[in-house]
Amino acid sequence: MATITDIGKLINCHPGIHGGSPIIAGTGVTVRRIAIWYKQGYSAEEIADQISHLTLAQVYAALAYYHANRDQIDADIAAEADEAERLEKLHKTQKLL
Repeated sequence: MATITDIGKLINCHPGIHGGSPIIAGTGVTVRRIAIWYKQGYSAEEIADQISHLTLAQVYAALAYYHANRDQIDADIAAEADEAERLEKLHKTQKLL
């Protein structure tokens, strides 16, 4: 008989891992990372192939979490992109000095 997986246990948060961002349980892979790849056009199957230690069920759990919390995850993605841009500009400015 197959083991039943409680999908509610596939995503969790720990304050000491990625600043408390939601992650796939037992991994360091953030829901944000899965969402970024998904938004770039990757299918769940392609994501699971690229991050080979994840199961397809884990990727779908991350996508379900993303869709249920889309506004927050998208805001986190935007904030991360803004911070990367700020740091890149700072780096370029300091190089010119």
